[in-house]
Amino acid sequence: MPEFKTVARVGEIPEGEGRAYEVGGRMVAVFLVNGEYSAILDACPHMGASLASGYVENGGVYCPWHAWKFCVKSGTWLDNPKSKIQQPCYEVRVTGDDIQVGVPEEPVPATP
Repeated sequence: MPEFKTVARVGEIPEGEGRAYEVGGRMVAVFLVNGEYSAILDACPHMGASLASGYVENGGVYCPWHAWKFCVKSGTWLDNPKSKIQQPCYEVRVTGDDIQVGVPEEPVPATP
């Protein structure tokens, strides 16, 4: 069972937006979309922009620098879903009013 780290409280992430938090030595973007929290690696694989600050629409987040679009749940690169480019995803749970993200045990994967 993974260890979880509290990153925020319910109500601190507005619906349809993301926020970045340090979890297990990496920055993770946590999103609230349709009342559900999800988390992916915060750095866009293209040039490292923070995905948490991107525009969220229809379950995807646009990189604020070059508009690459990623699914906030699966990390799939939505501009080219057949590509091997995919953001790592992290387990999210709500315990009481705490939003918690599973601390990854593996190192950050290299970008293809």
